[in-house]
Amino acid sequence: MTRPTLPVGAATGIGSLGVADHAEACSFVFDHTPALPAAPSLPQADPSESIIGQAAAGLAGTRVSDDGALAVDTAALLESDIQVARSLDGPEYAGMRAFVDAAVARRASSDDGPSRLKFQLTGPVTFGLALAGEGVPIAKAFPLAGAVVRERAAAFAGLFRERLADVTPVVFLDEPGLTSMTHPGFPLAPSDTVALVRSVLDVFDTETLTGIHCCGSTDWAAVIAAGSDVLSTPLDCGLGFAGEELSRFLQRGGWVAWGAVPTDRPLGTTIDRYWQSLSAVWGRLAESGCDPVLLRTQALVTPACGLAGYQASQSARVFQLVNAIADRLRSQAVGLRLQVGA
Repeated sequence: MTRPTLPVGAATGIGSLGVADHAEACSFVFDHTPALPAAPSLPQADPSESIIGQAAAGLAGTRVSDDGALAVDTAALLESDIQVARSLDGPEYAGMRAFVDAAVARRASSDDGPSRLKFQLTGPVTFGLALAGEGVPIAKAFPLAGAVVRERAAAFAGLFRERLADVTPVVFLDEPGLTSMTHPGFPLAPSDTVALVRSVLDVFDTETLTGIHCCGSTDWAAVIAAGSDVLSTPLDCGLGFAGEELSRFLQRGGWVAWGAVPTDRPLGTTIDRYWQSLSAVWGRLAESGCDPVLLRTQALVTPACGLAGYQASQSARVFQLVNAIADRLRSQAVGLRLQVGA
């Protein structure tokens, strides 16, 4: 069976938006990223739509404060029925439900409705670290996090079968916790980290594309070993130095979602410096053995991270830049394919 693929140079989002209205957020993502719309999470609508709020949804002994921080009653949590993670009916997933409704409506009303949809799911490493940070013993925190996230992944898979059977889902594990993998005090061995992440990716069938988003520097060889279809990262977070591992990843059909527009500094007025930075990373990777054609033809373009702290007008400006980079990337990719006779 042929694996689903992605549109070359598609622009997409990381997930969070700084608006409080779900209908407005859905219109925004379909308008600004039509090739690969991303389900929005809206912490401004409800703090439980934060990355940790979504991870803990429905679990006894957990509470998310107005600023998105997690509080845990360890005894109650350890007695919680983790199968509650199969429910996506709470306020934590209101943005995703609105997105699915909007996608279904668009496909029903138009032959040009979205054929691929991107979702994000809090990763088990990140949730495990959050639990451990609130006093859950390490020996309990990570197995529990893995079990909860696998249940949540199964709920996503069920949703795809029931409502989006004619759409290719793309699911990114949101794993900012992987940035601490290289720290001496990180509580998991690399092999255990890889196994934990892979146990969630393996929940999805071959009709679903999976990704891992990490918003900082990490052990990219270990992340690649987890076996996702897509790697997602800001441009300046070290993937450009993982040439040997990334070359093998691309050769087996992997994609990279390049966070080419930074979200932690003032925006430029043109894409020139962002394109130069992206081209420099590709040049370095090509020198270390990556196929320059695959670097461009198996690439997506995103903001560096989510946009929860941005107003709608600022987010629109971010995506104006993202789409301009994506347009240039597609033009270059087509030219390269013609040169090599693909």
